Amino acid sequence: MTPRTPSSGSDPQQTAENRSEQETAAKQTVPRQATAKKTAARKTAAQAAARTPAQKAVAKKAAAGRADAETTAAKRAAAERPAKTAAEAAEKAPAKKATTAQTAAKQAAAKKPAARKTTAKRTTAKKATAEKALAKKTAAKTTDGTATVKAPASKAAEKRAPVKKTPARKAPAKKVVQEVPAGKVPVEKAAVRKAVAERAPAKKTPAAVPPVVPAPTPALDAADRERLLSGTHHDPHSVLGAHPVPGGVAFRAFRPYARSVTVLCGELRAELHDDGQGFFSALLPLQEVPEGYRLEVAYEETVIETEDAYRFLPTLGELDLYLIGEGRHEQLWTALGAHPMTHQGVTGTRFTVWAPNARGVRLAGTFNFWDGTGFPMRSLGSSGVWELFVPGIGEGELYKFEITRPDGSRTLRADPMARRTEIPPNTSSVIHASAYEWGDAEWLARRAERPAHEAPLSVYEVHLPSWRPGLTYRQLAEQLPAYVKDMGFTHVELMPIAEHPFGGSWGYQVTGFYAPTARLGTPDDFKYLVDALHQAGIGVLMDWVPAHFPRDDWALAEFDGRPLYEHPDPRRSAHPDWGTLEFDFGRREVRNFLVANAVYWCEEFHIDGLRVDAVASMLYLDYSREPGQWVPNEHGGRENLDAVAFLQEMNATVYRRAPGVVTIAEESTAWDGVTRATHHKGPSGFGGLGFGLKWNMGWMHDSLQYMSKDPVHRRHHHHEMTFSMVYAYSENYVLPISHDEVVHGKRSLVSKMPGDWWQQRANHRAYLGFMWAHPGKQLLFMGQEFAQGAEWSEAHGPDWWLLDPAYGAEADHRGVRDLVRDLNTVYRATPALWERDVHPDGFQWIVADAADDNVLAFLRLDAEGTPLLSVSNFSPVVRQDYRLGVPDDIPAWHEVLNTDAARYGGSDVTRPDPVKPEPQGWHGRPASIRLTLPPLATVWLRPA
Repeated sequence: MTPRTPSSGSDPQQTAENRSEQETAAKQTVPRQATAKKTAARKTAAQAAARTPAQKAVAKKAAAGRADAETTAAKRAAAERPAKTAAEAAEKAPAKKATTAQTAAKQAAAKKPAARKTTAKRTTAKKATAEKALAKKTAAKTTDGTATVKAPASKAAEKRAPVKKTPARKAPAKKVVQEVPAGKVPVEKAAVRKAVAERAPAKKTPAAVPPVVPAPTPALDAADRERLLSGTHHDPHSVLGAHPVPGGVAFRAFRPYARSVTVLCGELRAELHDDGQGFFSALLPLQEVPEGYRLEVAYEETVIETEDAYRFLPTLGELDLYLIGEGRHEQLWTALGAHPMTHQGVTGTRFTVWAPNARGVRLAGTFNFWDGTGFPMRSLGSSGVWELFVPGIGEGELYKFEITRPDGSRTLRADPMARRTEIPPNTSSVIHASAYEWGDAEWLARRAERPAHEAPLSVYEVHLPSWRPGLTYRQLAEQLPAYVKDMGFTHVELMPIAEHPFGGSWGYQVTGFYAPTARLGTPDDFKYLVDALHQAGIGVLMDWVPAHFPRDDWALAEFDGRPLYEHPDPRRSAHPDWGTLEFDFGRREVRNFLVANAVYWCEEFHIDGLRVDAVASMLYLDYSREPGQWVPNEHGGRENLDAVAFLQEMNATVYRRAPGVVTIAEESTAWDGVTRATHHKGPSGFGGLGFGLKWNMGWMHDSLQYMSKDPVHRRHHHHEMTFSMVYAYSENYVLPISHDEVVHGKRSLVSKMPGDWWQQRANHRAYLGFMWAHPGKQLLFMGQEFAQGAEWSEAHGPDWWLLDPAYGAEADHRGVRDLVRDLNTVYRATPALWERDVHPDGFQWIVADAADDNVLAFLRLDAEGTPLLSVSNFSPVVRQDYRLGVPDDIPAWHEVLNTDAARYGGSDVTRPDPVKPEPQGWHGRPASIRLTLPPLATVWLRPA
């Protein structure tokens, strides 16, 4: 971490150069002070002349009783403290003496004959006392009128009196004027009586004069000014705002481009002195910081009244900072980022960001015209967190963080924790506060009733921006739930929703991990879509990408000037395939960022499952790397132990905090224990990764390889359709026909099939029937449900026009879609197809070695042993009286689905009547049945 700069507090010591500048300023101030003194004297005399006879009488009596005491006090003060400034004396004088002196000054001005009888020395003392009284009156809250304070120009002005050694030490304070409106005489009479009463004890026992501590200058020293101007101040709140100091309260503001700044508190108005470069300050003779003071800031063309952002306490507590430091803040999004809130009774927005290597952080946005100079943030201890509460701004404002790197350069960054962003290609973060009210309580209550691997799970994979191009989240909510429900799918899987700058990445290069993409609407709009799917009985899975992130210079890459989210070793951070950066899974704050992100989507958006992308690239240090391009782990192996620990923590946390949620791994290797519990160690010595399900990439690759062969050659590839059962129960599997298989020259599913158009569609239908019957859950990418012939493109989405009745081949595509609907309907109603997916006793081969016939037959069984018979004929010929062994306890079998049915576009080789077993043993079974197998088709039969 970067060493902190020296303390940012005010330095009371002055250099010789500073003192010289102050003396020069003091000399320049003398004419203005003299003029102000004369003006105040004339006004005082005028006020005294306006008093009523009753007032004058009281004043005369009070002056006679105090004349000798005032003269003695003035002499003693002049003798003991000749070098003290007028401002210091005013600040240290007792409150009662100030009140009495104020009354005496008025009496002396009213009774001119008595004043002429005194000596010149006594007159000078009375004038000094009157000046002091005027200064003290400003601090007192009165009902007579509004107190207007012109702040002292600078410390140089305060030092003027000692330099000249004249009695005119009250010059700065004489700028204070109290205007007493007409009709306030009774109040002033009461004040005079009170002053006389309070003065009486002092005549008997003169109070000891306390030692006066020199008042510090309210202006910032050069070091603090430089840090603030350069954006490297770690604690701007310690020097800006209002702070009690000897002699009163120092007010300081940093408002670049402002012409003036005035402190407002009740009836108090105190204009701060312009110290140059946007700094303003004043030392006001107040006993404590006024609560709730505001600032009136005047610019060239406008005047605004606002709260002082630097008067507020930190908005993050010790517990939040502790959990962030430990990497265990499971709701990190509630502590970091931008949050509209009410703090100390004031509405505004709290901004927090983790940037431990930054020399300074400032806030820039639409509310300050993207100039963060006047909005420095404070560092909260050793946590690396920077914080600022900005009053008066709220939802919808754009913002970024201006970070000063360790080398002094600056970078403007989007908020890693932003919950809303601008629409790309714009990159700003947006202040967001959700107001959405959910209506899916019933769905959430029952989704945890059955674990995902023992429940029906048929997934429709969707790329939202292109499913129906141009639709928003809310418009999609009117169409997508109805379509998915009609098709019979249990879940949708959304390709990455988190914000990403490049649409061509399909969302897999994320920059806004906590923000749904703004291309389709607001975060609340996305919640509306999820809610609509839930209310239609559809679960929502989401692709989640914690493996890597892009190098955009406004996002996470070297966020605070040094590798932060990425690994510091380039051999570990640079992803060789995608040109992106891999996360540093060994850093606890980075791990916390990702774990909390997984929880965030589940808790804030009610997501029912996360499909974790590119798990294999996380698990292996040598993934896509040649020898010499990677560094072994501490045991000399190639396993990324940090990534293993992260995945285990993520899964354990999500399953603990969000009951009913499932996590799914896209993992393409034979890593042991992907779906094993984290506390169960396997042969490799590792605990399981803790996922609920895993994509069966091996089955997908092998089966598609088989289906792409001409039927005459399939006999040589028969094992590619059976090998999956060798390892089918090593993990909890999903059988995916995903977007990855229908892009980049791989062709769509139907176009992978050999033969003419009829055979392609027949192969397509037979393959889907085999897939739905095979152990494991199903996933099908959009467009493949109606046999789209073209590859998918994110630019225009599925070819929906193929289903237009005006299109000549519409019936061919509609038939495939009807088949998918029926596959899902029968699947959900048949527990044998999903209840024992992960148990070997839920599957039995009937015939696995009929390679010459291109036939595969097996039984699926539910928990009670009720079977379903699936028979696939992957040859283009009809096989008459094909004998299959079956259990002898089933009296008859009934065909429940046949992919060759005419309504699906097939040749309609079907059997509407039940088929009864014969007592002839076959395939190791005591009984057998004879079937007519349709060409390029899959048939399902259940007990009649």
